Amino acid sequence: MYCSVVSETAQGAAAWPATDGPGTGTDADVASSLVQLTTLVQAIYARTSEHHDLTPVQARLLCVLLDGPRGMAELAQHFGVEKAALTGLMDRAERRGLARRSPVPGDRRALQVTLTDAGQQAAAAFHAELGAQLSGLISSLAPQDREHFRSTMAEIIARCRTCLPGHC
Repeated sequence: MYCSVVSETAQGAAAWPATDGPGTGTDADVASSLVQLTTLVQAIYARTSEHHDLTPVQARLLCVLLDGPRGMAELAQHFGVEKAALTGLMDRAERRGLARRSPVPGDRRALQVTLTDAGQQAAAAFHAELGAQLSGLISSLAPQDREHFRSTMAEIIARCRTCLPGHC
């Protein structure tokens, strides 16, 4: 399935300037390649979400909750929205039986969000399929190239998590 996404997305990415080829490494080439890769990943994410009858935002919520209960304020911060905006997302997730809100012991004003059994199953199935689809993007790379790609991404992600917003 990821091949059709790559093919269709590559047509849309044709509007971006092509790179000069391997080894040139200009900043513009790297930026263009990152934008194209982001487009491919987002397309795979959206199609996998749709396959599981989820919106991309619902899928993200379920994946975040796979790690365990989260407070509404923490989720709002994670999604970069106000708590009021998160309420609509949670209303829809609760109506579908995917998640539930419950009071936080010792704090009458706070709510925590947990996955239901159905939400746990949906999140696990989505996560597994997404992982398989995304792995397909790099499956043709040699093992040492996959490891180099993985370690480089991990380094970039770690650096960006520790720097000030807008300064990565």
